[in-house]
Amino acid sequence: MSLQQTLKAYKFGIVNYLNALKLQERLSGERKAGNIQDTILSLQHPPTYTLGKRRTDHNLLLTESEVQAMGAELHYTERGGDITFHGPRQAIIYPIISLRAIGFGARKYVEGLESIMIEVASLYGVNAHPGKAGETGVWVGDRKIGAIGVRISSGITSHGLAFNIDPDLNYFKHIVPCGIRDKGVTSLRREAQMQLPEDEVIHDQLIQSFAKTFHFKDMQWSQVSRRPPPAAADRRRLHPTKCSAGGDGQPSAANYTQLNVTLVN
Repeated sequence: MSLQQTLKAYKFGIVNYLNALKLQERLSGERKAGNIQDTILSLQHPPTYTLGKRRTDHNLLLTESEVQAMGAELHYTERGGDITFHGPRQAIIYPIISLRAIGFGARKYVEGLESIMIEVASLYGVNAHPGKAGETGVWVGDRKIGAIGVRISSGITSHGLAFNIDPDLNYFKHIVPCGIRDKGVTSLRREAQMQLPEDEVIHDQLIQSFAKTFHFKDMQWSQVSRRPPPAAADRRRLHPTKCSAGGDGQPSAANYTQLNVTLVN
């Protein structure tokens, strides 16, 4: 397969889910019209539960008011897949690309997203693998480390993958992750037998693996304004000692500035 045009990567910090969704919708429209090149967004979300287009509410084990009380958000989307959780220390990758331009069908595209997470996990000595029939995403044994939920409209992708670096796994106790019962959820931090680098390094590795997997020749990197990491003295303020999601001091959606994003090409 021939190498494709440049992939443009935007790197964010933590972005409110609705803002990220609106940005994806705008970029998807621009990509359909041929006004922008293939683009990938790298970010994190504040604590957020999302359901796919099948609307499997029975896999959410809380009421909407209980979700709000714990400081999280709930959103219904048009992506594939079942319910999942997004939160800090989880790498989110949203590709806005033309599958027709790169010569991939939907199935091969999803398999490519799986291979990206498997490759990055292997860098840290973690033996991850695709799920069995009916089990999307990437697994370590019977524990899920990466989720996939995509939308493809007129050959243009949106949504994407979520790779658990070190999120608060207690949030997953309130759902049936991806609609699969009797399976666990894990993270790179829990499985790796070595010290991990800064999260941003792992985000970059996911993007680089994406570019290689889908045969992009060049990349352009753009750093979108982001809040710097809190100083040690400030972490107690951002990570309260009590959290109704599980008590591990992970921040809620209310702890983060909601970033309104405007991209200039």
